[in-house]
Amino acid sequence: MHAILAEPRGFCAGVVRAIDIVERALELYGPPVYVLHEIVHNRHVVDDLRARGAVFVETVDQIPPSARAIFSAHGVADSVVEAAAARGLESIDATCPLVTKVHGQAQRYAAQDYDVIIVGHAGHPEVEGTRGSVRGRVHVVGEPHEVADLTVKDPARVAYVTQTTLSLDDTRDVIDALKRRFPTARGPDTNDICYATQNRQNAVKALLGDIDVLLVVGARNSSNSNRLREVGERAGIPSHLIGEADELDRAWFAPHSRIGITAGASTPQRLVDGVLERLRDWGLTQVSRQVGVAEETIFRLPPQLARPDRGRLPADLR
Repeated sequence: MHAILAEPRGFCAGVVRAIDIVERALELYGPPVYVLHEIVHNRHVVDDLRARGAVFVETVDQIPPSARAIFSAHGVADSVVEAAAARGLESIDATCPLVTKVHGQAQRYAAQDYDVIIVGHAGHPEVEGTRGSVRGRVHVVGEPHEVADLTVKDPARVAYVTQTTLSLDDTRDVIDALKRRFPTARGPDTNDICYATQNRQNAVKALLGDIDVLLVVGARNSSNSNRLREVGERAGIPSHLIGEADELDRAWFAPHSRIGITAGASTPQRLVDGVLERLRDWGLTQVSRQVGVAEETIFRLPPQLARPDRGRLPADLR
């Protein structure tokens, strides 16, 4: 069997920053440090940080007054920020800067009296955080057919933003439906789509002609990991989303299978390494790397955590 590793894959800059924030807070202040929701959608990352003294909670009320609280990379609603302040918490914001940018776009549209449409999945933490950051009329649309059911104040004043874990391809049909119904609808330029989501999907597309099966290493609650699997499925390639090597099924592979392997933006490289090790036990003899886009983006830490030696994520978390 031959495996081809997609490039890029795995951690994006926003995830690296979020994990580094928790690590740095533990280093500076010592445990416990409280984190609202999973810092990123990967159980292995969360478990590692929990072992170091991070305490993950689902509501602000679960955090003791005056403690330190970190908001996850997906962002939170304004009401959560206000609730944290009311409890006297020292808040540290690990929201991905690209998500923060979407919040700002949505808020500017709302301030200009637009109905704001969030193109994304209702209930996803990022979407709920964006919805909760808008003071005005806001709607969530996940499928093209839902556009017909929208009720807006003024059809000439409609604007949209998108969930960052969706790519341009993922949102195109919904945006097209919005523009057909609201021809003057305003929205972000295509270069405002999350670069990491688009790059990982483009890398998988480039592999499709060379592989028999696609493996996506990532959490089942990870939006971007699920979208990677769907890229393969839409092309008719058997595609499987797995959290770790133990979820592999030998029946997926023939003796000479060409296996494409990618990983979601919150997946550590060590999980991919574990998959390769298991495949070697089953007859994998060759591993090659795709020539892909090099990602060099680094997002700065919040000012209270800044340090001069900011560099790569600790090796044991990559």
